[in-house]
This record gives sequence, structure tokens and C-alpha cells, in this order.
Amino acid sequence: MGHPAVIRASRPLEEVTVRVEGPSALTTTAAGHLRALGATLTPQTPRAHTGPATFEATGAAGAATAYTAWADVLPDADAVDEATVQAATGMMQVHGRRDGRPRGLAVDYAATCASVLTVQGLLAALLGRARGGEHPAQVTTGADRAALLTLGQYLAAANAPEAEAVPLSPGGPPFTAGCGTRFELEALDPVPWARFWRELGAPEEAIRTGWQPFQFRYATACAPIPEALHRAARSVPWARVQQAAAASGAEVCPLHTPAALPGATAGTAPWSLTPGTADRPAQVTPTTSDTARPLSGLTVLEAGRRIQAPLAAHLLRQLGAQVVRIEPPGGDPLRGMPPCCEDISARWLALNRGKDAVQIDIKSAVGQTELRELASGADVFLHNWAPGKAEQLGLDAGRLSAVNPGLVYAYTSGWAGRLPDAPMGTDFMVQARTGIGAVARPADEPPAPSLMTLIDVLGGLLGAEAVIAGLLLRERGGRGVRVESSLLGAAEALTAPALRRAAAGGQLRSPAGFRRPLPTADGWIAPADHSASAAAARASRLTELTSEQALAELRADGSAATAVATDLGALPQDRRLSGAFTRDSHGSLAVPTPWRFV
Repeated sequence: MGHPAVIRASRPLEEVTVRVEGPSALTTTAAGHLRALGATLTPQTPRAHTGPATFEATGAAGAATAYTAWADVLPDADAVDEATVQAATGMMQVHGRRDGRPRGLAVDYAATCASVLTVQGLLAALLGRARGGEHPAQVTTGADRAALLTLGQYLAAANAPEAEAVPLSPGGPPFTAGCGTRFELEALDPVPWARFWRELGAPEEAIRTGWQPFQFRYATACAPIPEALHRAARSVPWARVQQAAAASGAEVCPLHTPAALPGATAGTAPWSLTPGTADRPAQVTPTTSDTARPLSGLTVLEAGRRIQAPLAAHLLRQLGAQVVRIEPPGGDPLRGMPPCCEDISARWLALNRGKDAVQIDIKSAVGQTELRELASGADVFLHNWAPGKAEQLGLDAGRLSAVNPGLVYAYTSGWAGRLPDAPMGTDFMVQARTGIGAVARPADEPPAPSLMTLIDVLGGLLGAEAVIAGLLLRERGGRGVRVESSLLGAAEALTAPALRRAAAGGQLRSPAGFRRPLPTADGWIAPADHSASAAAARASRLTELTSEQALAELRADGSAATAVATDLGALPQDRRLSGAFTRDSHGSLAVPTPWRFV
């Protein structure tokens, strides 16, 4: 089938109308993104929304429908809102590892991720149909699917045959200076870590034993750091902490209160899409009989590290794209990160299974030439390098677009260039700088960034969304596109509801005890948000009942609740998720795909 007629659109959903219906928790974020992509939204009919959210798109880009529910793999009774989804999928358990007990996130993390996945699915369906072939026009996702995706690395590690390299014990940053300033510390290798603590007079044994749990906190969501290091931080004022960081090469950032940051305006999109100026060469778009994979036939080059870019490429691969990872000579060192399945890291497989790989020394002129040659035949180039690195290597958007005018050049950044004084663009530093710690915990708990990689994961989802939007814009406009998403955009998506609440005269933080699971005789249960008060009134009674008995009693009185999944290694056998998980060729656990295309 020939390439369709070119429409010079500046946004991928120009001349597209989307009818939105459903609960606000599942529609607000998605509707904002669709509007930013150029769609016209029809007013939502005021009514009680008990079913899934619906997004019906019609217009110049084609027609497609997306559905989003709280429960898509879970039973309806166990996933009625954000709180119950967090509980049943194990999210409360992972977020609570630092505290040694399950804790609910006070932000609507599962719903936000589901909203981004909804927009991805809708864009992918429109793209598939625009490219030709018999691609489906209906896609379904769920907040439960989104939650399991965000926990993919933790679930894979918990179900690997090997044990963790470090204990899953309570503890972790932030640290507190003697003046009371609470702060995050970042050091990506042991040398600045050791220098920082020596500057503060910490004992050598504590410095040595503290490095590994600190280093692995990205993977384990906890960090049992020796108390001697916390004491060292408390023994000096904040100014001395800053001096130690400057002298050592480590970075520190005080915990901020959520606030609108420079460059932010109401309704700001979490990404940017910039069409190129050169026409894309005429192409023949391959058709496919695989009706469930709308990106089939497209090639993505991924030069990613850690989570953000690899997760974005993982989602593109699940939508049918061929993904080729650019790895350094000797391969990605994270392939061996324990625990492993057949000598390959279970965590690495959670983000990279099914991708091809090529080893290139991008620091050499020969390697840079090789990568440019690969880019000349690719559809997408995706990376999350440090600011300025692409330009230094001659692999920036201008250079690669010169060899491939139709390329979608995607940069998943830390700060999107909006904070000139920003700290290192890593998950926990972004959480600290943007005030996630204040909104992720209720008002009766000290603000503390989550040790779940909230921002890296949501940043990866936004990266994939931006790439698919760029591909659809390329299909409609006939030109390559440069797209940029950021961890800052992910943080702003999570803090936005609290900032809107505060601007309307409400409280910035959620009330005391918000989404706090209740103990039973044999475990924990989590009531739905609208049933929390009724369940809390029975808290003492529930400790005398098993979780099954407590749920039966609450549900008999009209309250909604579910049991908290506290053992990730046993989650594949949980009756609520029976059949949801699979194993890859290495035996590593794989979570269900985020979407169902029909």
C-alpha cells in the first residue's frame, strides 16, 4: 500500500475530535494530553460514571476508541479505585519497604500511568490505521495493568531463582542535617560517595557497608544504610553538607515543597514535538497481518541506560516495533545485575527482553559513523544521555536528521532544560527538587521521596507517548519530528493535582492516615478511598479477623476493600491475578502487556 496523502499538521491530533466519558480519576490526565496533542474534546456529559472511561476519536487522523478501567486483569471487587489497585498489585508493599510495612502512595500513580498508556494505545491505533493494513481500532487498558507494568522489575526480581544481592530491610534516605534540613544525596559510583562521608567524619566501616544498599536502592526500593551515616549528617549544619558535596563530587538537594517550576503554565504538556523542515522521502509502508501490533515494520534505535529510555523502547517493542539497543563494547553491564535468570539479570530482562542489540563505541569516530549509518535506515532514535552529550558526539538531532530527514529523534531528558540550577537528573533528585515527597505521603508523615522509581518509570511512559505522537505527526505531516520528554514532566504530572487543590483553597497534602492499610490477624487490607472512614472505625475489630473474614464483613456492609499483596514472590499464585503472568525464554517473570487491541 502506498504512503497516504500528506497533511501538513503541526500536531498529531489536529482536526480530530475525541468524546470523553468516565470517572475523572481515569480521564483528567488523558484528556489533558489529548488536548495538548491537538484534539478537540467534546464536553463530558454530567452523570455518575460506574463503568470504564471511554475515549472515542474521529476525524482527519482516522477513528479509534480506547477504554480504561480500574480492573482489567483483577476481579472487579478487588480493583475499584486507586487504593485497591495499589494494594492488590503489590505497589503498597514496594512503596512501604523503606518503612517495613505496606504504605499507600497518596498520589494517584496507577491512574496517572493508566492515563498515559491510554493515550499511547489510542495514538498507536490511529497510527496503525494510517500506515495501512488491518490494524484494530479499539484498545483497552486498566489501572491494574499499569500498576503491574510499573512494578515489572520488582516482580521479576522477586520471582527469580537467585536471591537479592542486598537485604530487603527497612531504611533509606532522605538524610537530615543538624539544622533540620532534610536532603537527598546522589552519587553514581563509590568514589564520590566515600569522599562525601569522609568529609563529614563518618566511620570507614559505615561508609563501606552503606554503599551497596545505597547503590541498589533503585532496584530494591529500600536502603538499610548504617545509622552511623545518618548520625554524621545530623552532626553538621546544611552549609557543611553542601561543602562536603562540592568537595567530593557527590550532589545533594534539599526536599522542596511542590510549586510551579520555571517554564510551567497551566496545561503544559509533559513533552514537546517539533516537526522538521525537510520532507520525508517517499516510502512504501509495509502492511502486516498482525492486527494487534500497530508499530510493526518500524525500527527503533535505543541508546538508553537505567530505566527511562529502556522502558520507553520496551513499550514501543510491545506495540510491534523492532528495537535495536546500542550498547557499549562488552555489552550493557546491567545485564549481570542480580538476581539473574540463566545468567541474565531479571530486572534487565523486564525492560529489555525481545530487543536486538549491537555493540558500538560511540566515543570513537568509527562508532559515531556506524551509529549514523544505522540511523539512516531507522524510524526512531531514542536516548537519555546527559545534557550536551549528543552534541559532543555528533549524534544530535541536526546531525542524524541530515542523514535521515524522516527520523523521529527522541530525547528523554531529566529537566528539559528548564532549571539551570537543577541537580543531577536522576529519579530521587527529581523527586526531592519537585516536592514529590510531600504529596506522596499523607500529612501525618514526614515528607520523603518514595524509593520506588516513580519518576523514572512515569518518565519512560511519557517518552513512549511522545515517540508515538511523533510517529503519527510524521505520518500526517510527511516530515521527521524531534520529540523531548523529561523526568520533570513526570514529576509535574504527579504534583499537579495537589497544586490545583491548594490553589482552590484546599490542603496541599492528603489528610492524616490517607491510604494507610489496616492490619488483620494474618495480614493487611486496604479499603477503597470512599470506604476508608467506615473501615477505620472497625480497626480494632479487624485485628481479630483474618483478611478473608475482614473483607467479607466489610463488603457485607457495603464497603469496598481488598487484601494487600505483601509477598511479590507469591503474587503469580494470587487467585486475583491467576493467569496474568508469563515467563520468558530465560524463565524470568513477565507482567501482562499494558493494552488489549481488539
